[in-house]
Amino acid sequence: MDMEKEMQDIEAQSTYKTTLQKEASKIFHKRNPPVTLKFHDVVYKINKTKKWKLLERKTKVEEKVILNGVTGMVRPGEILAILGPSGSGKTTLLTALGGRLGGKLSGTITYNGKIFSNSMKKSIGFVTQEDILYPHLTVTETLVFTSLLRLPNSFTEKEKIELAKSVMALLGLTKCKDSIIGKPMLRGVSGGERKRVSIGQEMLINPSLLFLDEPTSGLDSTTAQKIVFNLWELASGGRTFVMTIHQPSSRIYNMFHTVLILSEGVPLYYGKGSEAMEYFSGIGYEPEIAMSPSDFLLDLANGVYTDQSNEDHALNKNELISAYKNYFDAKWKPIILDENPDNGEIQSGFEDSGFGKWSTSWSQQFIVLLKRDLKERKHEPFSVLRISKIVVIALLTGLLWYKSSVSHLQDQIGLLFFINSFWAVVPFYKAIFTFPQEATMLEKERSSGMYRLSSYFMSRMIVDLPMELILPTIYIIIIYFMTGLKPNVINFLYTLFSLLLNVLVSQGLGLAIGAIIMEQKSAITLGSIILLSFVLVVGFYVQHVPKFIAWIKYISITYYIYKLALGSQYDINDTYPCSNGKCLIAEFPLIRQMGELNLQGQLMAVFLLFIMLIGYRLMAYFALMRIGVTKKISI
Repeated sequence: MDMEKEMQDIEAQSTYKTTLQKEASKIFHKRNPPVTLKFHDVVYKINKTKKWKLLERKTKVEEKVILNGVTGMVRPGEILAILGPSGSGKTTLLTALGGRLGGKLSGTITYNGKIFSNSMKKSIGFVTQEDILYPHLTVTETLVFTSLLRLPNSFTEKEKIELAKSVMALLGLTKCKDSIIGKPMLRGVSGGERKRVSIGQEMLINPSLLFLDEPTSGLDSTTAQKIVFNLWELASGGRTFVMTIHQPSSRIYNMFHTVLILSEGVPLYYGKGSEAMEYFSGIGYEPEIAMSPSDFLLDLANGVYTDQSNEDHALNKNELISAYKNYFDAKWKPIILDENPDNGEIQSGFEDSGFGKWSTSWSQQFIVLLKRDLKERKHEPFSVLRISKIVVIALLTGLLWYKSSVSHLQDQIGLLFFINSFWAVVPFYKAIFTFPQEATMLEKERSSGMYRLSSYFMSRMIVDLPMELILPTIYIIIIYFMTGLKPNVINFLYTLFSLLLNVLVSQGLGLAIGAIIMEQKSAITLGSIILLSFVLVVGFYVQHVPKFIAWIKYISITYYIYKLALGSQYDINDTYPCSNGKCLIAEFPLIRQMGELNLQGQLMAVFLLFIMLIGYRLMAYFALMRIGVTKKISI
C-alpha cells in the first residue's frame, strides 16, 4: 500500500508539473515578440589617470580601449556564447548589449532594427554573475515577490503567483520550493538551484532577450551542464540568449549556436560554434592532441599555441586578427549589416526610470516590498541574543545607578548622559550598514525597473521602526524606577519620548552616512568621528570648550537630546542640596551651560531634532538615487 501511495504521489506531482509547464507556455507564448540582436563595430573606452612623477600632483589622462570593433548578431532560438580569458572584455560587452553601460561607447546595437530605449526593459532580462538574492527567503517567496513586483496589473495577483510556480516547474525548482536561499554561513539551496532561481527571476517577465554573465561560474560540470541545458530548452522556444562563459566543457560548448572569441577586447572569431575548430585549422592552427574546443580557443585567445612537439609558443595576434577580418568581411558582414540602421552613437544606459511607466502602482510596490522585508528580516529583530544583550545592559545600568537621587545630582545627570549616548550609538551603527549591505540588490532591482526608489525607501524605513522603538522602550522601563528617576507618569513619558526621538534621529544620521559613502569601513570611520565630535562638544566631559570648535554643538544630536533629557527630569524651579543648603538645579554648572530648562528651550530642541530626523533621511534618499542609474563595470 505504501509503495502504491508513493507511486500515486509521484504521478500527481508529475501531472501538476506538466500542467504548470503548459500553463506557463501558454502565457509566455502570448507575450513579447522575438528579438534579433545585432551589434556592429562596438568600441568602449575608459580614461585612466596616471601620475607623471612620484609625489607630484600633475596627472596624465590616458585612454584605454576595452572593446575594439566588436561585431556580431544572435537570432531568436539561438544562444550566443562570448568566450575569452579574464580581462578580455566579456562582461563589458554583455553589459553594453544589455543597455546598462554608459561612458565612451560607440558603434551600433539594435534590437529588431531599433536602438535601445527605456521601454525595452520589459522585454530584456539580465542575470548577473553573482546570485544577488535574499538569503532568508524561500525559493517560492523569492519568485512570488519578484512576480508581484515585475509583472503588470494586466495579471491578477493569483495569476502572478501561479506564473511564479510555473517558472519553478520549468526550471526544476519544485523540489526545493520551500527551502531558503541561504548564504555562506547559512545552509540553503545548492549553487545550481540558486543560479536557476536567478534565471527564474528574469524568466518571469518572459524576456525575448536574456543576458547571462557567467551562469556556470563556481558550479561543478554536471550542474553547469544542467543549467545550460535548461537555457537551451528555453531558447528553443524562440528566445534569444547571450551569455559570457569562461571555460565550458565540450558538452556545454556543443549547445552553443554561435560563439564570439575575445582577446583583450578584440574579436578573434565569430560564427557557428561547430565551425570554429575548422576555421582555425584552415588558417594553420590545429590541436595535435584531442582536447576540448573551448580549451583550444582560450589558448589562442591567451596568445598561446601548442605545436606537434607539445611545446607552447607565443602567437602573433596581429596575424589572427588579420585572418579573422578577411573571414568575417567575406562571410558575416553582409548578413549582419543587412537592413541595419546607419551607424551612430548607441543610446545606452538606462534612463531615469522615474520618468517611465511602472508595471505596478506605488502602493502595490510599497506593500509587496514591506511584506518581503518583514519576511527577510524577521529573524533579526527579536533574536534572543539581541534582546538578552539589551536586558543585561539595562540591569547593569540599573545596578550601577541604583536609587540615585537628586542629592547626588552629578551621578544622576551622568546617568541621563549615558542613556542618551548609548542609544545614539546602537541605532547609528546598525543603520550605517543598511544601504551598503543592500547596494548590490538595490542596483540589480532598480536597473531592471522593478520598483520606484521612493517605495523601496519608505518600506525600508517602516520595517525597521518596531524593533528600533521596542528595544529602547524595554530598556527604559527596566532602568527608570531602578535608578531613582522621578516616579511620575509625565516625567517617564517625557524621558521615553526624548529617548525614542534620539534613536530615530541617530538612525537617520547613520542611514545618511551609509548611503553617501556606500563603503562600510569608510562609513564607520567617518561616522565614528562625527558621533564622537557630537558627544565631546556638548560640555559634559569638557566644560570650557574652545570657541573655535564650540559651534559644532549646534548641529549635534547629543546636545539637543541631552537638553530634552534634562528637561524630562528637572524643572526650572527644582533644587538640590548644596553647601549653601539648597541651590537651583538650573544653576548647576553642567546644566547651566546647556541653556534654560524652560518650555521655549525644550520646544526649540524638539523642533530642531525633527528637522534633523527628516533632513538626514532626505539626504539618504537623494544619495540612493544614483544607485541603478550609474554602474561600475568589471572587465
